[in-house]
Amino acid sequence: MVLCRTEVAAQEALAVVRAWTSTVGLTLHPVKTRIVDTTQDDGFDFLGYHFESGQRWPRQKSLDKFKDTIRAQTRRHNGQSLQAVVTDLNRTLRGWFEYFKHSHRFTFTALDQWVRMRLRSLLRFRQGRKGRGRGFGSSALAQCFLCPAGTLLLS
Repeated sequence: MVLCRTEVAAQEALAVVRAWTSTVGLTLHPVKTRIVDTTQDDGFDFLGYHFESGQRWPRQKSLDKFKDTIRAQTRRHNGQSLQAVVTDLNRTLRGWFEYFKHSHRFTFTALDQWVRMRLRSLLRFRQGRKGRGRGFGSSALAQCFLCPAGTLLLS
């Protein structure tokens, strides 16, 4: 990815990159190589990020894969202790956050809430209760069980 202030500068940079790649025996992929205005509303995806209007956040495919991983780790019938679940979960959260830490800051608030909802659901199931742990008492449940267990916060 090459960032330029004007389209003319971007065209010149593309010509320089094409010349350099041809001298070393490489070619640029014609479909993947393009000039995009990042201030426009459509944006583009690159290395797991979505760039749009001067901001970046994880692309939808990355979010879906992250949520699938968390779902697999927080299944209610997995048979692991809460400490084992949290240890495994923290490893995933830490790695994912380190890669996507340059995203828009509001990205992590919603994901943090979603992960905690998954953990509250797991705790409620182990207590013989139904539901996902929304509403009254859910914050007390998280404070009593999840904070001492060492759950990592994204936000």
